Amino acid sequence: MKRILITTALLLLASAAGAQNRMDVAVLRQSVEQFLQVQTAGLPGKVTVHVGAVDPRLSLAPCPAPEAFLMPGARAWGKTTVGVRCAAPTPWQVYIQANVSVLGNYIAAAAPLAPGQAIEEGQLAVMQGELTALPAGVATDKAQVVGRTSNLSISAGMPVRVDLLKSKPVVLMGQPVKLVSRGNGFSVSAEGKAAANAGEGQVVQVRTANGQQISGIAKAGGLVEVTF
Repeated sequence: MKRILITTALLLLASAAGAQNRMDVAVLRQSVEQFLQVQTAGLPGKVTVHVGAVDPRLSLAPCPAPEAFLMPGARAWGKTTVGVRCAAPTPWQVYIQANVSVLGNYIAAAAPLAPGQAIEEGQLAVMQGELTALPAGVATDKAQVVGRTSNLSISAGMPVRVDLLKSKPVVLMGQPVKLVSRGNGFSVSAEGKAAANAGEGQVVQVRTANGQQISGIAKAGGLVEVTF
């Protein structure tokens, strides 16, 4: 019995010593959770971060300052993978699965929207759901949609994607426009005609009276801003 007790005590001491010489799995998960909370601080809606389990048999050297990071192309959105690395005293790197859910408002069509139709506020509805489960680019504010037109038909109840919308043209092909160029202490303007339709902020070609073509940024009010 005495030998059994001594053996058990030695095993417990060895286990404790091994734990002290091994990175705490809980610290790894905490590093990932804190990192994702920072990364998602500006997202619309209620964000919930869940860090996946880490194999307790994982044996990594203790690290005083573990650093969490996202792999190239990865996002703090939906199912993702976060890396944790240690620079010193013993370099190592491990990857941990996590899930970021975002419960928030998004914009859906309250009535069918036809292609090319200018969208009005009354045709839109504010819905709530899991944003990470929706297609990329879904509008979260009516201001992103009102006044624009859709490239495709949108059925009632469907989320409205910003990347499928076009801005209402502020410059029309053949329309007389004013070319404006401003700099440090100077302002120059000229007249011309737009060679194509263009929405706010889009590049448009303008033909001047002498036949020269100049590219500029379309602005409201028939203005085209030129930067030299």
